[in-house]
Amino acid sequence: MAGLWTRNFGLYFVARSVALLGDAILPVAVALAVRGAGYGDSGVGLVLAAWMGPFAALLLFGGVFADRFTARRMMIGADLVRVATQTVVAVALLTGRPSLWLLLVMSALAGSAAAMFQPGVASTVPRVAADVQRANATLRVADAGAQLLGPVLAATLTAAFGAGVVYLLNAGTFAISAACLVALRLGPAPVVARGASMLRDLREGWYEFRSRSWMWSVILIWAGYGVLLFGPIYPLGSGLVTERLGEHAYGFTMSALGAGTVVGGLVAMRYRPARPLAAGAVALLGFAMIPLTYATHAPLGLLLGGHAVGGAAWAFWSVMWATSVQTQVPPDVLNRVSAYEIAGSVGTVPIGQALAGPAAALFGAESVLGVGAAVGVAGCLVLLAVPGIRGLRRAPDPCPPVPAAQPA
Repeated sequence: MAGLWTRNFGLYFVARSVALLGDAILPVAVALAVRGAGYGDSGVGLVLAAWMGPFAALLLFGGVFADRFTARRMMIGADLVRVATQTVVAVALLTGRPSLWLLLVMSALAGSAAAMFQPGVASTVPRVAADVQRANATLRVADAGAQLLGPVLAATLTAAFGAGVVYLLNAGTFAISAACLVALRLGPAPVVARGASMLRDLREGWYEFRSRSWMWSVILIWAGYGVLLFGPIYPLGSGLVTERLGEHAYGFTMSALGAGTVVGGLVAMRYRPARPLAAGAVALLGFAMIPLTYATHAPLGLLLGGHAVGGAAWAFWSVMWATSVQTQVPPDVLNRVSAYEIAGSVGTVPIGQALAGPAAALFGAESVLGVGAAVGVAGCLVLLAVPGIRGLRRAPDPCPPVPAAQPA
């Protein structure tokens, strides 16, 4: 592991860890702040939608800009914008009752900044780490820790000091991230042809995306997962568990999920399969345990075990997928291709979330989640049946460029 922890990777690890903590804090902070300001559930939904809308709409452009202006510059700029938006909301909360329009505008700006930030993550990992898989696994463990700590920290600080302090903390996480990214010493960024129109850049990214059958096949399966598995699983699962076993039980299941994610990340640090996506698809079968335990009204012990298995499965697949994308796609188009795969991965989840309630009312939450478990297993079998996915072999880790005298 010593070879992983270079100066660059250490800085990047801190940057991503604190930013992931900020991301984990944000939903709780939004919910508590908006409700505390008197805007109720509808206000919370509007503010969250104001973030998600620009994020989804601008993500592809974020990939183009990252290739044109370098990912690091875009990520630093995005962090600084979020420092400003979260600070504005914090001041408004600390000095009075912010208007809903202010919360909506700041949320939209923050979502736009996130769209500029996210595509650059894929291309930065190979530039700061010689061992891409181990780097991704380490970051996945940090993500799991943030998901465990963030909501608890946000709720505790809000109860003690108010939501304004939580927004200040959120702003601080993005400031630390920006400072660490500024301190990176990177060699020259991959050369991207200048003078091409943005539309041509988008078309080139789309061509590179669709030319890889293993990639678009996975995203097609994820589109189905978004509607039938990922979208319904938490809205319906949380209701079934809290009604039957109480809110504390649901909290325990989320902790078990986080613990399993840590285990999956640790396994991915050590196990290096020759066919990473095939190994990831086999592991991902375990994710179906989560909706299955909901649908069958499993006792608490089985719920915890199912979530631990599901978390480990998800973490291992995520590392295999991220490593494959980062090592199989040429660096000069990686940001744009990453933008397409992220957009395809998350695009249908809101549809599944919106349809979950009406579907549960018609067929019952247990039936909807049971279908989700079956779809999860079927999707893994399809992953293994597609030759391009099953046969994709591990690529050699790219060597990071020699650090330049000045940050690139």
